[in-house]
Amino acid sequence: MFRSKTCGELRLADNGAEVTLAGWVQRIRKMGGMTFLDLRDRYGITQIVFNESDDASLCEKANHTGREWVLQVKGKVQERSSKNNQIPTGEIEVIAKELNILSKSEVPPFTIEDNSDGGDDLRMQYRYLDLRRKPVRDNLILRHKIAFETRRYLDQQGFLEVETPVLIKSTPEGARDFVVPSRMNQGEFYALPQSPQQFKQLLMVGGIDRYFQIVKCFRDEDLRADRQPEFTQIDCEMSYVEQEDVLQMFEGMIKHIFKYARGTEFTGDFPRLTWHECMKRFGSDKPDMRFGMEFVELKNDSEDILGGHDFVVFDSAKFVVSIVAEGCAAYTRKQLDAITEFVKRPQVGAKGLVYIACKEDGTFKSSIDKFYDQDSLKKIAEKCNAKKGDLILVLCGDNAMKVRGQMNVLRLEMGDQLGLRDKNKFAPLWVIDFPLFEWSEEDQRFYAMHHPFTSPKLEDVQYLDSDPGRVRANAYDLAMNGVELGGGSVRIHDSELQNKMFKLLGFTQEKATEQFGCLMTAFKYGAPPHAGLAFGLDRVASMLAGLDSIRDCIAFPKNNSGRDVMIDCPSKLDEAQLDELALKVDLKA
Repeated sequence: MFRSKTCGELRLADNGAEVTLAGWVQRIRKMGGMTFLDLRDRYGITQIVFNESDDASLCEKANHTGREWVLQVKGKVQERSSKNNQIPTGEIEVIAKELNILSKSEVPPFTIEDNSDGGDDLRMQYRYLDLRRKPVRDNLILRHKIAFETRRYLDQQGFLEVETPVLIKSTPEGARDFVVPSRMNQGEFYALPQSPQQFKQLLMVGGIDRYFQIVKCFRDEDLRADRQPEFTQIDCEMSYVEQEDVLQMFEGMIKHIFKYARGTEFTGDFPRLTWHECMKRFGSDKPDMRFGMEFVELKNDSEDILGGHDFVVFDSAKFVVSIVAEGCAAYTRKQLDAITEFVKRPQVGAKGLVYIACKEDGTFKSSIDKFYDQDSLKKIAEKCNAKKGDLILVLCGDNAMKVRGQMNVLRLEMGDQLGLRDKNKFAPLWVIDFPLFEWSEEDQRFYAMHHPFTSPKLEDVQYLDSDPGRVRANAYDLAMNGVELGGGSVRIHDSELQNKMFKLLGFTQEKATEQFGCLMTAFKYGAPPHAGLAFGLDRVASMLAGLDSIRDCIAFPKNNSGRDVMIDCPSKLDEAQLDELALKVDLKA
């Protein structure tokens, strides 16, 4: 037996016990005739004491070990005279009687400590070393708890966990597929699933009325903090349900996960907003509800309180919107210039920023003083419900949705600056009644906002032919703290309506049959009404852990270029492999 106890479980109650520990050397300190060695494993750290007066050769052996060596130590637990309150084992130490070197280590490229001196790239390259650090390990433990509690909750609700294929047919709608060449069917390709969408619907047709799966999904898309080329979904589907049933079921699941994985309890029902309300009030379909700073429209198709002052920027704009940063009227010119430069960044895309400071003495100072007198600025402040000491920030443009999006980025930035986005506070929100379609100016056609299987609201089916842009989807997302944790929809289960959807999305009958023929055929044999939802396990875990990126709760993530720098992939295939697959690589210049 390599160990009888772990390095994190010993306590004062173990005083006098003979124990065997095994783990990595965290650090060594030599003080006179004594050597103190901190031994670390997954469970914690224990101080080991070697006394030269007790056993000089054993002490000398300990002195010749190094950081990250793997040791086995046998000894006796005793109470420490100088206690360490920073670690759970700080009241005891182990007096070493025997030391076995299990494995030597080179000096690691960075320190294996909570606050490491290794940068992101270096730690990604040596991820197996990074996993030894407590913050990373704690993230994986939390992820385990989330997955475990998810399975427990869904099992209690009668769901079956069913695996679906990983090698499937490519369906180019949505994000790009990762494709896999077939050796036995040369010239043909599998795709890796972006989600198990068709399969979970086929399970409903097959009578598996409550399905779930914690499943790997793959999307070949540009990366950001909440995206990886491979990610994990909590994928769920139910038969004989309506939207309300789904929301109640999975609101319960999220409450269960947060309670048991983090000890956070939500009271009452999660609030709900329609997609149109979210866009109008916050400029986002996943608004951060931890703070207010709601939009106030100063000019739109039906209202204009800004005209008649010969300010060409506002006069020529079709849409003007503002937010109020409470208590920020005292911002310096340097701070205001920094905010202006922020909104001009390519990632935001605004041409400039107008500000109005509501001073404590009741007067106003703004960047448009040349055009607007004090009475006019007061009128704007009243419209914005701004108080003395507040700062009004204004953006404008011709495309209302674009300007709202820009203001959303500014709102989040101001929330960060003002400390309003507390990672220990959670503000969930159901976003409902999405548009069924979104129009592409570039392609001059409608695309499904979610996917082609999303059902329209039954009362809006009458507008499918005459006004598709007016049709609302029977779809829903769960947003929290500005992040979309999950989403889904009631599915179309009627063959005639499904064919109509394909036609509106530009599919010919032949193309629809080619891509979705199996599902269309299945619907001819009696499909129950069904609906589903998928949560991003990585996003839920990073939310609970207070992380800024989902990759910090993934054991072996990719970097921002989609590369695994640890094992160095993607990589080239040798000619023999390419020949076997009947493939030739011809890189475009």
